[in-house]
Amino acid sequence: MMILNKSRYRQFTQYLLTGGINTAFGYAVYVAFTWLLSGRVRSAYMIAAVLSNILAITFSYLTYKFLVFKTRGNYLREYLRVYLVYGGVMLLGLAVLPFLVEVLGINPYLAPLIVIPVTVLCSFLGHKHFSFR
Repeated sequence: MMILNKSRYRQFTQYLLTGGINTAFGYAVYVAFTWLLSGRVRSAYMIAAVLSNILAITFSYLTYKFLVFKTRGNYLREYLRVYLVYGGVMLLGLAVLPFLVEVLGINPYLAPLIVIPVTVLCSFLGHKHFSFR
């Protein structure tokens, strides 16, 4: 079990707070895209998930770089690493989302909220040990 010292605890707390903002941003963009695309294209929620992730990943990169991990330089390398971490997390979400909506019948506006706790933990570990190391 990982023991958090004061510095790591503070960083994890900052990560959770910033992640809350990032999650709210990403979810709001997802809802907007889902609403705009519903009735116009089939599986609008899936297209919305992909488009919103592209915007949310960029937003998250900026907030984590400057507010949580506070690294200098390495912009392109870190940005690409963030995409790799979130790309894996996004694939997990894209795999689970149709199951939640189509099989379990969960509303497409609520289904992404079920996946969030898993994605938060996976993305923190990925960013801490890969993106911003």
